[in-house]
Amino acid sequence: MSEEKYIQIWNECLGIIGNILEPQQFSTWFKPIRPLSLEGSALTVEVPNHFFCEYIEANFVDLLSKTLHRVIGSDARLFYKVHIVASQPTIKVPLNETLPPVNPVVSVPISCSEEGTGSFYSIPGMPGVQRLHINPQLNVDYNFDNLVKGPCNSLAVAAGMIISKDPGKTYNPLFLFGGSGLGKTHVAQAIGLEVKKNLPEKTVLYVPANRFKTQFVKAMSSPKNQLADFLAFYQKIDVLIVDDIQEFETPGVQNAFFHIFNHLHQNGKQLILTSDRPQVDLHNFEQRLISRLKWGLSARLEAPDFNTRLQMLRLRALREGTEVPEDVLEYLANTVKANFRELEGALISLIANATFAHQDITVDLASKVAEIIVDESVTEISIERVEQAVCDYFRITKEELVSSSRKRQIVQARQIAMYLARNLTGNSLSIIGEQLGGKDHATVLHSCNAVTDLIATDRVFKQYVTDIQNSLAE
Repeated sequence: MSEEKYIQIWNECLGIIGNILEPQQFSTWFKPIRPLSLEGSALTVEVPNHFFCEYIEANFVDLLSKTLHRVIGSDARLFYKVHIVASQPTIKVPLNETLPPVNPVVSVPISCSEEGTGSFYSIPGMPGVQRLHINPQLNVDYNFDNLVKGPCNSLAVAAGMIISKDPGKTYNPLFLFGGSGLGKTHVAQAIGLEVKKNLPEKTVLYVPANRFKTQFVKAMSSPKNQLADFLAFYQKIDVLIVDDIQEFETPGVQNAFFHIFNHLHQNGKQLILTSDRPQVDLHNFEQRLISRLKWGLSARLEAPDFNTRLQMLRLRALREGTEVPEDVLEYLANTVKANFRELEGALISLIANATFAHQDITVDLASKVAEIIVDESVTEISIERVEQAVCDYFRITKEELVSSSRKRQIVQARQIAMYLARNLTGNSLSIIGEQLGGKDHATVLHSCNAVTDLIATDRVFKQYVTDIQNSLAE
């Protein structure tokens, strides 16, 4: 078959497809395809990468099939050759909103099954590709030395220390979740910094989800279609930290990250992900991605207890080089309970107010600062309030709630009370257990895990928890 013939046939196919698709779709997904040969009724084309191939198969297979049958005949078949990155020099990347170009690629021969319009295949390894030297985008202040450890983050910190010594081998991915200001970003970046200290040859990258999305959109909309560069870049990272992954709400971004995740995980690279909610509550996420987010270790970060809050204030005051009286620190630790971020903000505001007004740092001044930080219109949620709300909802007495009864309704009510007290009051597991019938911390933890599982699998039970939470918010 002459070269002009298969090019002519592919151009005829493009003419049909171009009249059906939107110009942006056509430019992104079909212009980069290059025809290679036509043997009988089998057309072979070259596509930029593995992701590109799967996307076409998932979204345009029907259009391609009908077009090829129309142009070539009813026995038309489509074969792919996939590119990989050729050996290239070291690239230095500042990485803000753009990605480095990837050198010209070399094609890799592949085989194709006899079924369907086309198939996609795993790509062989990329020997000879030198390591990237990039700015890891880590904040040097977010290290383990500056991180206050306590019951609220002990699991995440312990896992992080293990990962930092041998990334990719255990707890992969590490999924950190919890409310705003509880230290997810600090823990995640501390792991990255520790990896760079222990294993400086590793390529570590921290990227907020919104920056990843921006890069993806720019790659997709580029006239030269830089999607291949985008994917190739992220697939070279040894430790990838993605912050606020719940923002990956669009299918295109999820699909791209799915392939990056697969490549890194299969090659023993470490993924560290943060979210403001557990995997089960990631709405509009593809199930295949959610299942992968559950593969490793999930660690919840919780509101700090009093001792942890007090320790955090002492450490931050020391870093600020300011002597803050102990009674003032205790006042702030007792007053600002929601999260580390508000607590730190209160201390910084207090120091600034005292400095600019040339005043001593006192409890009276701290109370004025706290009035700005803490929303006093919101009634504090205590263990007692949780107990009362649960009792009212299930129409049981407090004596029944804290008893040793094994009646199903009482057990569920008690477990829900422990779960809500853990999430809403900031008290330690030991304190919660003591107030709910003298249970130990292991019993409370087991109850919380049981409630989490039931919320994910039982709609009626989930509604119980939601209704009680809403009553506490009123």
